[in-house]
Amino acid sequence: MENELRTPLTQTTTTGSSLIKACLNATNAFLGIGLLTVPYALASGGWLSLLLFLLIAIMTFYTGILLKNCMDVNPSIKTYLDIAEQSFGQKGRIAVMIIMNSELYLVAIGLLILEGDNLHKLFPKFMVKIGSLLVDGRQSFVVITALVIFPSMLLTDLSILSYVSATGVVSCLLILGSTLFVGAFGDVGFNASGKLLEISGIPTAVSLYIVCFAGHAVIPSIYTSMQHKHQFSKVLLFSFVVTIVTYASTAIVGYLMYGDSVESQITLNLPTREVAAQVAIYTTLLIPVTRYALMVTPVATAIESGLSENHKNKKSVQLFIRIALLVSTTSLAFVFPYFENLMAIVGSIFVVLGSFILPCLCFLKVSGSYQSWSYDLIGIIGIFVFGILAGVFGTYSSISDLLRET
Repeated sequence: MENELRTPLTQTTTTGSSLIKACLNATNAFLGIGLLTVPYALASGGWLSLLLFLLIAIMTFYTGILLKNCMDVNPSIKTYLDIAEQSFGQKGRIAVMIIMNSELYLVAIGLLILEGDNLHKLFPKFMVKIGSLLVDGRQSFVVITALVIFPSMLLTDLSILSYVSATGVVSCLLILGSTLFVGAFGDVGFNASGKLLEISGIPTAVSLYIVCFAGHAVIPSIYTSMQHKHQFSKVLLFSFVVTIVTYASTAIVGYLMYGDSVESQITLNLPTREVAAQVAIYTTLLIPVTRYALMVTPVATAIESGLSENHKNKKSVQLFIRIALLVSTTSLAFVFPYFENLMAIVGSIFVVLGSFILPCLCFLKVSGSYQSWSYDLIGIIGIFVFGILAGVFGTYSSISDLLRET
């Protein structure tokens, strides 16, 4: 699976990706919808939580290197699933496949919620009346979005959407620039002081920060596609620097603009009467439409792989699986409007596993480093413990917040 969480800009070729293409691929792997929630994450934890953001960035950079080291052990390893199988056998491969596809499924739900929220922001008075049943605007837009997405679910070749969704880097920079423009030249300004530290909000902040570095699933594909693999560390460093600067800038700008009143998505705060705000919102609206099918297709493929040979290649079965996934994600997005809680759950469970715990375990298993003490082993143990704590407290906090809101 090469689209487990993000979509590389280019497809692997026989000649390999150049340094520049690899940098773009890696940056696109990490820049995504997490951009919209980082101001809310900063508001949840306070200014000092930015130190945790940097710590998370450093740890996930290191685990990215660990995945590369795992691949160097066996040249036949091409994907994250191969790394899991090399480390823990077929059971490890199945476990990682379940984790990644569960994450993709939840991200797909998040895309629908994102679209419904932002369309409702633009058209707050819109609603649908069917007989005596009145459906509010946000829920109506979730269903409408699903209908717009439906044709893309019928495609077997997603290469066109893959290139469109690869504009993720540009989209994120455009959203940041538009938000900054609203603050600098609109009526909002940068006058909110914010809190220095909010202990109770740290678990939520950490979970949302972790979502920002959820691109490890495609790191093996990027490494495999490179023409000069010895430059991978430079590629990963470049992508992390761009990612850190973009996310941190968005968090700081959004928090200075709206303080503790910042919404779970920064675009929901922006005044729709201003052109720059409309640019940010409409750019955000493109993300679900272009990425939904790419998120769900690996899930459908995984389901099909578990079917018998008589059914897995039937077009009718493939179509039924994709429609079922669209209907189920739409239904959950319809009744579950809490984008920030969903993203926090994704971060505290699935990204913690994929970006913290599994790279550490796989590297220790493959390299045998656990047999003697070293600075690397101490660092890996520290990352592992942090991941466990972030996962436990983040999940508890997210579920508690969700129960309070419902």
